[in-house]
Amino acid sequence: MNTGIMVDCQNHICNVVLNSPDKLNAMSRAMWRDLKAAFHIIQADSRIRCVLLRGAGAHFCAGGDIAEYPDFRFEETALRHFHEEEVWGALDAMLTCDVPIVAQIQGVCMGAGVEIASACDVRLASEDSKFGAPIARLGFPMAAREAALVSGAVGEMTARAMLLAAEIFPASHMAAQGFLTRVLAPDELEPACLSMALRIANLAPLAARLNKKTLRALKAGVALESPYDYANSAEHAEGIAAFIAKRKPNF
Repeated sequence: MNTGIMVDCQNHICNVVLNSPDKLNAMSRAMWRDLKAAFHIIQADSRIRCVLLRGAGAHFCAGGDIAEYPDFRFEETALRHFHEEEVWGALDAMLTCDVPIVAQIQGVCMGAGVEIASACDVRLASEDSKFGAPIARLGFPMAAREAALVSGAVGEMTARAMLLAAEIFPASHMAAQGFLTRVLAPDELEPACLSMALRIANLAPLAARLNKKTLRALKAGVALESPYDYANSAEHAEGIAAFIAKRKPNF
């Protein structure tokens, strides 16, 4: 089976699959680069209204592909390139993508998996999923921007326990911290995620992209440029007209 990032876009929904099931979808360097490329393409395609991101098989992502680490981690320049260009390049492509991203999380979600999930907008998980970043066992810290992303998403105390004590948390804990939108029985996860993606895709796509820009600007503490330039858009007119006419809008 080919491994990597699988992308399949149909009916306004783009399925992005972390596909290395023999390694529990651990992220190789090539997968990080492919994930970045995939989200650059998604961002540029106005037909896409929602991304559904999941891991192949029974797990989301077990972290990084440790088998590759001896090839580059012991030299500072190569290590910097890996984190700043490959890993953060992919995460930044997700964070700056204006298309809503739904994460379908099952099984293990560790290290790189938590980082990728943290870059998603809506996170649904099976009740038997597990979360952590036990890289202290491997003798290295989480890169600064990755740590800031994870801490902002999971909460500071959970991030500290993950990084300092290599703690693994159940889905119930992550939901209580506000990291998960919903926790479901394993057999309910896939249909619930598809339903969420369809719900988003059937709503106003321009409004969704503008909402993501607004939320990103608020988090960065900056003013949004031209926040009302949607005033004369066809989508705006259709939404108001449909409400007044008591009919379903056609976005």
